[in-house]
Amino acid sequence: MTKIFTHDDLIRYVYEETEPDENRQIELALSEDMELLEQYHELLWLRKQMDEGMMSPSEKTIKTILDYSKAVNLHPVKE
Repeated sequence: MTKIFTHDDLIRYVYEETEPDENRQIELALSEDMELLEQYHELLWLRKQMDEGMMSPSEKTIKTILDYSKAVNLHPVKE
């Protein structure tokens, strides 16, 4: 009997946070359950999209934050 895996289990698998035995069980379930396989592919795609996303703020964003900080006197800002 194949174990039923949750969405959280698949997320852990995508991020390589599962144990080897659990990996084998998930891989078996993926080979037998097309809906689960579809969810897995979607999670892989989402992870790729997030990994490729913007990693640092733009200069405009940094300037806006510093200007706001100066305006409300949250702390001294050195330029």
